[in-house]
Amino acid sequence: MVKIPLELLFFSTAIIALYFLNPSQEHHSICPLAYFEIGFCPGCGLGRSIYYLLHFQFSASWKMHPLGFFAFVVIIVRIYTLIRKTYFSEP
Repeated sequence: MVKIPLELLFFSTAIIALYFLNPSQEHHSICPLAYFEIGFCPGCGLGRSIYYLLHFQFSASWKMHPLGFFAFVVIIVRIYTLIRKTYFSEP
């Protein structure tokens, strides 16, 4: 029996959740920099950027965060690697 790695479950769920995210809706941030009202956060906007990328709105994605495409590619490659390692590697 193959156990699903927690990391694979987390990243897959995150991509699905980002697809259904409503970026125009008010949301609660778990960012500590936003909590302490520090103006600059290098990660703010990545989730919304990936949302727009998943909906093929590339210019909106770029405006939200220029590194959204890179983050998306990294997550997809990691999901692919975990699936390959979990289900297609020899015991």
